[in-house]
Amino acid sequence: MPKLSDICRHVRSKNAGPFWVTVDLFFDGEENFRRYRDTPALSPQTFARLFGTNPDLVKRIPVDNLHVIKISYPRPHPQGWMQERDMHAGQQFARLLDLEID
Repeated sequence: MPKLSDICRHVRSKNAGPFWVTVDLFFDGEENFRRYRDTPALSPQTFARLFGTNPDLVKRIPVDNLHVIKISYPRPHPQGWMQERDMHAGQQFARLLDLEID
């Protein structure tokens, strides 16, 4: 079973304001995008499990012409809270790289 890092040419995460994080999945070509676009492995429940968020609040936006999926979820705490370890959410994508995609 391939991992997300095998089927995407680039994966990044970033702030989407002080209360949200966005993950961008840049698929390695149209074939991989079409094949995995609607996989349950990238469901709101997966993001809830990995990032401790409410699956009802996860937003999943496929961008067909760019072969990208944008997934946004609320941060568990606002940006800059006392125990912040990733102020700009630039490292949040790392736990997705080994996610097995079916």
